Amino acid sequence: MAATSREPPRDTDVYDEAVRGTCDDASLCKRYAVSVGYWKDPYIEYFVRQPKERKAPEISRGYYARVQGVSQLLTAFLKKTECNCQIINLGAGLDTLFWKLKDENLLPQKYFEVDFPSIATRKIHNIKSKPPLSKPIMESHSGESLLIDAHSLDSSRYAIIAADLRELPKLEESLKKCRLDPHLPTLLVAECVLIYMTPEHSSCLLRWASSTFSAAMFINYEQVNMADRFGQIMIENLQSRQCNLVGVEDCRTLETQSARFLANGWETANTMDMMKVYSRLPPADVKRIEALEFLDEKELLEQLMQHYCLCWATKDPCCLGLAEIGL
Repeated sequence: MAATSREPPRDTDVYDEAVRGTCDDASLCKRYAVSVGYWKDPYIEYFVRQPKERKAPEISRGYYARVQGVSQLLTAFLKKTECNCQIINLGAGLDTLFWKLKDENLLPQKYFEVDFPSIATRKIHNIKSKPPLSKPIMESHSGESLLIDAHSLDSSRYAIIAADLRELPKLEESLKKCRLDPHLPTLLVAECVLIYMTPEHSSCLLRWASSTFSAAMFINYEQVNMADRFGQIMIENLQSRQCNLVGVEDCRTLETQSARFLANGWETANTMDMMKVYSRLPPADVKRIEALEFLDEKELLEQLMQHYCLCWATKDPCCLGLAEIGL
């Protein structure tokens, strides 16, 4: 079978560097899609240069569905909690969501980002050197002095934490230093992150999240249906770049995606492939973006979309209505 559990690579440094490289790939694809007009993001240009080569339309449409799908679920969570909550973006990369939420007056009580030290350092450097990024952080900050150095950032509303998600005690310690509140409703977001962790490591992370917060939701965007031939080609393409999908076992089907949440302390779990997500996006906006570029290979778009999914899980003993959130 194509999607079998894979041993972690022996050279961990090489593997981690390959995983970090996926941050640049995703950022360049988003930058290109924004430049063509798929969605607006006035901040991404401060993190990523415009790609020299055009991206295939099916790639841009895939990123459009990803951004819109995650945004709908996230916005629904913020409205359910009336922004009296916190968000933890796991493997955040060069994401610009903090600035978007501030512009939309939808900032949670605090927004945390976690990523490898090299990526966190790079992001902080961009923030420190570019006023359009640093000014909104200063505007939202209140109270005690803002901490910002080469490796960490901690304001009253935004924190960047350099950490390895496989090392939970260190991660938890760093989050607590930045005043994480386990009693606040908490949204965790991971986009193409868990698949680069062994099932054991990702299960520990999911169990930690479900047991730490009194009420929580987890949004996971990731590969799915990886046991078929198209999935095998995706695996081989990444392996050729020293990037083994060590967590692929949990990405075999929509059911296995949901099952790992239910097995690790979450009360509800829903999973939908991105073709279905795409079909549920606002029709007028889908019509607009489909007019941006001619798409010759509609079958390829469908294949790609059927091999990615959104999974959202909830734990809601406080009866906030988190289980009602959907697409």
